[in-house]
Amino acid sequence: MNMQKPPPIQGPRQPAEQVVFNRMELGAIMGLYGRMVAAGEWRDYGLSFLRDVAVFSIFRRTAETPIYRIEKRPKLRSRQGQFAVIGMDGRILKRGNDLRIVLRVLDRKLIRAVK
Repeated sequence: MNMQKPPPIQGPRQPAEQVVFNRMELGAIMGLYGRMVAAGEWRDYGLSFLRDVAVFSIFRRTAETPIYRIEKRPKLRSRQGQFAVIGMDGRILKRGNDLRIVLRVLDRKLIRAVK
């Protein structure tokens, strides 16, 4: 008797891998965001999760281009650092592997705005 195995049951398709911010990273970003909103500097944000990069975009007004982007690129972890703060003009303001240290470049802008 010839017994063939039935074809494997296929479950739901797994979505393509995405880079995301973890809970601690989002906590650090949202803490800074909340302080800047309270100071009247920022008003809106957007999140993008792609295959190679996760982006937290910061807006002064809703209909504008982002004034800052906080990016996470895990492939750059061993080179320049996986986190970067990028200005409106595309310049990298700070890059590194420790998100809290990278975000300090924006904290300094808060201190100047409050004075």
